[in-house]
Amino acid sequence: MLMRTDPFRELDRLTQQVFGQGPGTWSRPAVMPMDAYRAGDEFVVVFDLPGVEPDAIDLDVERNVLTVKAERRPSATGDNVEMQVAERPLGVFSRQLFLGDTLDTDNIKASYEAGVLTLRIPVAEAAKPRKIAIESGENRKEITA
Repeated sequence: MLMRTDPFRELDRLTQQVFGQGPGTWSRPAVMPMDAYRAGDEFVVVFDLPGVEPDAIDLDVERNVLTVKAERRPSATGDNVEMQVAERPLGVFSRQLFLGDTLDTDNIKASYEAGVLTLRIPVAEAAKPRKIAIESGENRKEITA
């Protein structure tokens, strides 16, 4: 049997009960931690979703708004299960990203491994830098636009 000896955790639990948050919820806002960076000709967005099954993740893009929804379900269920400590947030988590017009939202690739969701969003061809030739009599130069 697990023993709870941290008085602050007990205070969090009591605060949740007083302010109407049900059992199994988290005392702090539940978020999906995320990293985003550009790698060459694509943007990479990485979400931490530990304990979420792949079939409980939903990705949707509408008008350059990417919505990620994930549901963490209880791992211990059944008639003879008596929860002793419930600190992991459960339920549906959602996050929206506003994508620029320079990204190719039709070709987003998603992978999920070891609790990490990785999205790869290519930069649209029209947004990539290109060389433009300038002709001027005898000189001919190329500049990047």
